[in-house]
Amino acid sequence: MLSVGVLAAAGIGHAVIAGLDESIPRVDPFKDMKNRPAAGHGMNLLLVGTDGREKISAEDRRAYHLGGTACHCTDTIMIVHLSADRDRATVVSLPRDSYAEVPEHADPTTGARREARPLRLNAAYAEGGPNLTVRTVESMTHLKIDHYLEVDFVSFMKTVDVLGGVRICTTQPLKDSYTGLDLAAGSHLLGGGQALQYVRSRHVDGASDLGRMQRQQRFLASLFDRATSSGVLLNPMKFRDVTGAVLGSVRADRGLGTDELLRLGRAMRNFSPRSSEFTTVPIGEMTFQVKGLGSTVKWDEAKARELFRALRDDKPIAPRRPTRKGPSAVSVDVPPDQIRVQVENGTTTDGLGKRMDDGLAATGFRTTRQPTAATDHPVPHTVVLYDPRWDRSAKALAAALPGSELRAAPGQGPTLKVIAGPDFKEVRRVKAAEPPKPQESEQTVLTGDEAVCR
Repeated sequence: MLSVGVLAAAGIGHAVIAGLDESIPRVDPFKDMKNRPAAGHGMNLLLVGTDGREKISAEDRRAYHLGGTACHCTDTIMIVHLSADRDRATVVSLPRDSYAEVPEHADPTTGARREARPLRLNAAYAEGGPNLTVRTVESMTHLKIDHYLEVDFVSFMKTVDVLGGVRICTTQPLKDSYTGLDLAAGSHLLGGGQALQYVRSRHVDGASDLGRMQRQQRFLASLFDRATSSGVLLNPMKFRDVTGAVLGSVRADRGLGTDELLRLGRAMRNFSPRSSEFTTVPIGEMTFQVKGLGSTVKWDEAKARELFRALRDDKPIAPRRPTRKGPSAVSVDVPPDQIRVQVENGTTTDGLGKRMDDGLAATGFRTTRQPTAATDHPVPHTVVLYDPRWDRSAKALAAALPGSELRAAPGQGPTLKVIAGPDFKEVRRVKAAEPPKPQESEQTVLTGDEAVCR
């Protein structure tokens, strides 16, 4: 669906869009809904990711750790708000284990009435499909949902593969035995299967589902960046060939048709990662115990009300920042001012070691300010030598030197050594990352230009 909007923004013809639109399976999530919240300004789309693993081949299920039976529930729930002037997108993640009170409803299979009662938010889909999911979200947020889009594992993987992969960056290794995710620190171009592992993983840090939602937000920002800069979307015939299969495996409401997609696409021509902002609904209690349900996630009601009021009033949730000169700083685990570095020039280029030393010092690293000539030069590329006991510091230094190679040197001690190679161009700005604080209700907002790899 995102791809269709981008195609429209590129000026591709109505006939191509209409042909693809006809292949989208439709649902009616707003059927017989009454007493809905008043419409605000802008447009609210409810984006849900469903399990759907039964549609994946046995080979891919084994490769990407998708065993077991499908839960027929929503694995991911996001509200996407597009501003009235279409110059901003705000994405709010709703934890799937959120404490929710589903309204009275009819069983979609038997028609029997079910009373309102507490459930986890993701169970609303299993019990009442898209209709109950929309009703529950509207009841919790007091936002009117204008459109509904449902993506399953298959359509997600196909979309990523169609775009030629999506690049993500990580300052620390990500390994999750449950999903099979295994990424070293650095930059990675993920195909559909690996991307699915990345957005599903919950066991790579102590932040559990909150950490996973933050990775999903970063991935969505990178996906948008990839889609808007990918040449494949500007070729009408290629787009039609590769996107037909993708749109065949998403579900959307009937109102999200050709004309609406064209309007959105044309209005969003000048969208960039900086035009988007991402957050998670403020959390009050991570382990709110409910009889018969167990542990749930309880929202901070006052802060959540404030967040959703901002969306209703069509206001940005992140303060507008002045345009930076140069790229954003990369987050690292160890502050640069705690890292001591000795620079060596591994080339025959005079002054290269001093240039690297000056750049690292300006970024905050504690360099010796006395770069030396390497004993083994010339070297083919930049190398960071480190004692394994200071591996986190080494990764922070390598993040400031894109393309550098990390090489363990047991017994070297706390001072890192970097040998400047002919590939050295400049030092990238880095800053210490804040550790995850899942128990706090403080809301954090990430803008798209802070999320994508640069």
